Amino acid sequence: MMPLSGDPPRSRLLALGLAGIVLALMFAPFLFPGAKPLNVAAKICIFIALAASYDLLLGYTGIVSFAHTMFYGIGSYGIAIALYGLGPRWDAVLLGVTVALPLAAALALVIGLFSLRVQAIFFAMITLAVASAFAVLASQLSWLTGGEDGRSFRVPELLRPGFTLVPQDLLGIAVTGRTLTYYLVFACCAALFLLLLRVVNSPFGRVLQAIRENPFRAEALGYRIVVHRTLANCLAAAVAAAAGALNALWLRYTGPDTSLSFAIMLDILLIVVIGGMGTMYGAILGATLFILAQNYLQALMGWASATAADGGLPLLPALFHPDRWLLWLGVLFIACVYFFPAGIVGKLRGGGK
Repeated sequence: MMPLSGDPPRSRLLALGLAGIVLALMFAPFLFPGAKPLNVAAKICIFIALAASYDLLLGYTGIVSFAHTMFYGIGSYGIAIALYGLGPRWDAVLLGVTVALPLAAALALVIGLFSLRVQAIFFAMITLAVASAFAVLASQLSWLTGGEDGRSFRVPELLRPGFTLVPQDLLGIAVTGRTLTYYLVFACCAALFLLLLRVVNSPFGRVLQAIRENPFRAEALGYRIVVHRTLANCLAAAVAAAAGALNALWLRYTGPDTSLSFAIMLDILLIVVIGGMGTMYGAILGATLFILAQNYLQALMGWASATAADGGLPLLPALFHPDRWLLWLGVLFIACVYFFPAGIVGKLRGGGK
C-alpha cells in the first residue's frame, strides 16, 4: 500500500483494468512489436504523467489552467536545445532537465503569485494569454528553437535504434536502444505518477481538496490558499516539463506542433474529464482510451465500413467511413460525459461500493 499512498482503487473492476494497462505497458515492446504500437505505448505513458499533473490542478485544487502545454513545451525544448547545442551526450540530457524543470516551476510561481488571487475564469484567461505568447516567442526565436520547423537532434548512443544491448533476440524481439528508451520513458512516467499519487494523499493534498470544495472555509481555518495553490501549480508545471522532456527524448524532435499546440491542451482536458477528475487513476484509464482511439479508431472504422459494404448494408458504409473518425471520437466523448459524469473511475468506484 505504500506505493499507492493508502489510496487503493476501491473497485475490483477498476483494479483489474489498471493492472491490465500497467502490465500491457510494461511488456509493450514484447507484446506489441512494431514501430506504431510502441509509439502508441510510449505516448500513453507520457500522457498519463501529463494528465495526472493537470488533474492535480483541475481535479484536486479546482484550478483551470490553459498553460500546461507551455510547461510541457519548456521540458521538450530544454532537452532539444541542450542536445542540439552540446551534442548527443548524457551531460546534455542532464543539463536540459536541470534547466527546464526549475524554469517551468519558476514561471508557474510567477504566474501563480500574480494571478491566483483573482477568480478562476480570470486566471484561466491569464494562463491562456501567457501560453499563447510563449508559443509565438518559441516560433520567432528560430536561432534557438528552430522556429516553426522545430529542432531535430541526436540522442546518446545507448538510446539509438541502431544500438543493440543483447546480441540475441529476447522473446523473439531485438533489444535495441529504442527498447531502452521506451523503458526509460515508462519508468520515469511511473515514478512521476506515484509521486503525484502520494502528494494528493498527503496532508498537503487534503488541504488542496479542502480549498477546492470551499476556499473561504479553508482560509478561515488558517490555510493560506494562495500559497497552497501556487505550490500545486509549481509541482504540476515541473511534472509537465518532465513529461515534455521524455516526449522529446522519445521523438528525437521538438516543434510547436508536438509540444506547444493548443490541441494538446484540449487532449489533456479530455483525458482528465473522461478518466475522472480528482481521482488520479483516471489519468491511466483516460489516457489509454483516448490515445488508442486517436490512433486506431480510424482503422477500426475503415474495417467496419468495408464489412458493411460487403454485407450490402445501406448507409452504414458511409456512416462509418474512416474520414468521419473525428466525428465518432466526439460522439464517444459526449457519451462518456453523459453516462459517466464523474468519469470512468468515479463510475467504477461507485459501482464497486
